[in-house]
Formats: sequence, C-alpha cells, structure tokens
Amino acid sequence: MATIIAAAPSLAGPLLRLHFHDCFVRGCDASVLLESTDGNVAEKDAKPNKSLRGFGSVERVKAKLEAACPGIVSCADVLTLMSRDAVVLAKGPFWPVALGRRDGRVSSATEASDELPQASGDVPLLAKIFASKGLDLKDLVMLSGAHTLGTAHCPSFADRLYNSTGENGAYGLVDPSLDSEYADKLRLKCKSVDDRTMLSEMDPGSFKTFDTSYYRHVAKRRGLFRSDSALLFDTSTRDYVQRIATGNFDGEFFKDFSASMIKMGDVGVLTGAEGEIRKKCYAPN
Repeated sequence: MATIIAAAPSLAGPLLRLHFHDCFVRGCDASVLLESTDGNVAEKDAKPNKSLRGFGSVERVKAKLEAACPGIVSCADVLTLMSRDAVVLAKGPFWPVALGRRDGRVSSATEASDELPQASGDVPLLAKIFASKGLDLKDLVMLSGAHTLGTAHCPSFADRLYNSTGENGAYGLVDPSLDSEYADKLRLKCKSVDDRTMLSEMDPGSFKTFDTSYYRHVAKRRGLFRSDSALLFDTSTRDYVQRIATGNFDGEFFKDFSASMIKMGDVGVLTGAEGEIRKKCYAPN
C-alpha cells in the first residue's frame, strides 16, 4: 500500500470508497469485486458503481498475499485493510482491523442500485439507509468525512448547477443551498449535466490529504454533493459539522471516524464456514 499510494496518491479516496460501497451491499464480503456473467449483472456494473476505481490495486495486493500464504486472507479482509491503510497513508488516523471475514458468492447490480446511499439524498433518507446497516446519525456524519479524499465526475453533482427547480417549475437555476461563488467555479469545469470528462475535487485544495477541511467547506455551503450540503441544513447533524469546521477538534474527528470505520467494517460479515476465500478477487459469481 505504501508503494501504491506513493505512486498514485489520488487512489486513497477510491480505495476507501471501494470498501464503503462493498459494505453497504450484502455487508463487507468483497461482493463489489465480483465480475458479471452472462446470467447475472454484478454490483460493480451497477450505475452507482460505474465510477469505482482501484480494482487493479486490490488484485496486486491479493496476488502478493496468495503467493505468501495461499488461501488464508480473504478479499473482504484485503479491502478492509487497504481502506484503513489508504487513510493512514493520506495522513489520517490508524485503527485496528479485526480479521476473519470471508468472501460472498453473490453479487447483484440491482441490490447495489437499491441499497447504496445516493449523493442526492437528504439526512432523513440517508439516516434510514444507514440504520438498515446498524449505523446511526453520528456514523453518517463521520463517514461523510471520507469525502475529504478523492474526486467526482460531473454527473454526480451537476444537477445542482443546471437542473435545480425555481419558481413556476423553471429549470437552469443553481441549487440555492450551494454557495454561488463555488457554483460558478464548478460550472467552469462542468459544462453540462452529462459532462463525464471532467473531475472535481470533493475537498478542494486538500483532496489527497485526510483532514477536517471537508467540514469547513460544508460549513461554508461548499459541499460538492446534495448529501454533503444536507448535513448543514439538518439540525441533527449541523452542530457536529460546525464544531469540527473550527479546526480545533481534529483529534476528536480522527477518533470518531476510526470508531465509525470499525463499526462499518463489521456490517454483515461472513465468518467461519460461511462464504469462501477467493484466490482471485474478481472471479465471476
């Protein structure tokens, strides 16, 4: 992981996102890595997962583990460990990772589309999805902090720049919950809702470093996604955002984020005789 992140620091966010997207569908069982077959469309080919990256890095780590100790370390554990190491190598916190997860045999694009939190979701909707995984509101605010790392394609947020509804149903207006100056900068990059060529930093100026600047952006109405902005406009989450945004509680955030990652890493895990340990993480299901 040190070699991978040193060569491509921008991969820290995508590797963290892979783990998140895995755990929210069938639990942390590496089902997001499985390939589609003629009879089944797998999670990685679901629309919300089309922009996932880092699969090659996972295979690289898995191959080294198989060479050293065949059939011992599951792909699910590999994903969990790599996400932790990605955060550490991006100057974020360290947390212990319990091991022993096994790999699932089922992967469904339909389930991924139905169960993954949407970038356009508000807090009540997101809270419901998180609760279905045994995660609470604090976990929602913490795990949203992962947006301090990485980039996003225009279609995931461009509706806030062009398609917000105004009076009498008029379109073409900027989302009023988005800072207008920030919106102008985003429009220079994203020329239309369907522009898939450009990327925007989720935490401008600090997207390769794990820190609390994401919350400062959100507090200034500069969260990239609707789900980011929603944290500021819901009373149940706003206080935490504003406190961390002061920059005086980095240690508290690191501790809380670590606790939420441990909690998420335990969602729906397969152990013992359940599942399997795949030799190759991308094997068809």
